[in-house]
Amino acid sequence: MKLSTTSVALALGILWGCGVGCVALAHLAFPSYGTSFLEVVGSIYPGFHAARNFGDAMVGTGYALLDGAVGGFVFGWLYNMFVERKL
Repeated sequence: MKLSTTSVALALGILWGCGVGCVALAHLAFPSYGTSFLEVVGSIYPGFHAARNFGDAMVGTGYALLDGAVGGFVFGWLYNMFVERKL
């Protein structure tokens, strides 16, 4: 059974984007929450600085949406390649 690469890309993009976005917004309300996680994410995504304000939170969420979608697409593509070979 093959996967729809578009569906996997959308699902993982939304999942990762919501995850980073929720932690970033929670960090704005409770500054000690998720600091280490956001610093790691900030070291990967240029322009994202551990959600010091709402704009930073949205930048991180946007990067995460794109990153998750690309990762989901690659995962679906690789999965389909292995299914075709019937290992």
